[in-house]
Amino acid sequence: MNITLLEPFFSGSHQQWAEGLQKHSNHKVNILSLPGRHWKWRMHGGAVSLAKQFNELDKAPDLILATSMLDLTTFLALTREKSAKIPVAMYFHENQLTYPWSPQDRDKKKKRDNHYSFINYTSALAADKIFFNSEYHKESFLEALPKFLKQFPDKREKENIELIKAKSEVLHLGLDLARFDEFRSSDKEKQSAATILWNHRWEYDKNPEEFFETLFDLKEKDIAFNLVVLGEQNDVNPPIFDEAKEKLKDEILHWGYAETFEEYARWLWRVDILPVTSNQDFFGGSVIEAMYCDCFSLLPNRLAYPEHLPEELDREFLYEEGELEARLETAIENVMGIRLVDYQSIVKKYDWGELIGKYDRELESVS
Repeated sequence: MNITLLEPFFSGSHQQWAEGLQKHSNHKVNILSLPGRHWKWRMHGGAVSLAKQFNELDKAPDLILATSMLDLTTFLALTREKSAKIPVAMYFHENQLTYPWSPQDRDKKKKRDNHYSFINYTSALAADKIFFNSEYHKESFLEALPKFLKQFPDKREKENIELIKAKSEVLHLGLDLARFDEFRSSDKEKQSAATILWNHRWEYDKNPEEFFETLFDLKEKDIAFNLVVLGEQNDVNPPIFDEAKEKLKDEILHWGYAETFEEYARWLWRVDILPVTSNQDFFGGSVIEAMYCDCFSLLPNRLAYPEHLPEELDREFLYEEGELEARLETAIENVMGIRLVDYQSIVKKYDWGELIGKYDRELESVS
């Protein structure tokens, strides 16, 4: 089967997922993409640019697979002569309906944020099949639709929610986890103090304030630890990062974005504990990567995190509000025992080698 994958935001996890599917699938996957920047403009104008690319193809595909940054309705309108009889699936990495907006965002302040949510809503309506990267993502999107539609004056067409629900499924994010294997080392065993990790984007929705303030408290208690801070940065980062770089300068082993995958992978194999404080995560790829490298993860009992774990391990990994500092302190004290546990076996189910069969079957079934 020939698949055309449409990705208006081709960078980061979106790019890794698209290239992973292309590499591992038994189907032929052709990627049409745009650079991963200016996300709002990509949601507005990406469909126009990708429609132009699509119309220039010599041969029409058997399936169109679009991601959630695309205005699918505009794309289909502009390609109707070529796309009219082609089944369309949509993969939701995220959605703007339930994604927490930055309080500083000008569109939020001027109440222009509804437009991006509406693009996700109408795109879901237009697709023949919808795949979400987690059960949490699917349920939170469907549960938010009634309130979203209620704000409009009339003709809300709420029956469309059931139509969207009927064609929605979960298809967990595929990750190239096996590529971490060649960089495995035993360096962490040479460290007496526990090494704590941050490997998320440096953004407000990852709640860096709680993460670093917890570490400040531990330092005041004279609890010894090391710190590795990785992750993608922006031109303007939350101020807490500058504060933490100064206050925790004696604990820091590494600070900043890893320029190569090898560097990133080697750091993940060296760390011990990942305390997660995020307010938003539709899947949590950075958490899965750390766990694959046998890093113990302390996860809030919300968002997508609980579904990654067998139920019998919930209490070991999940914490309730107000518990993080005490749980992290205990983990640091027991770091030697933590290093003996196989965390990789819990999450290797998300490696492309494990998931690709399901992907290929699900994509074949779209009609």
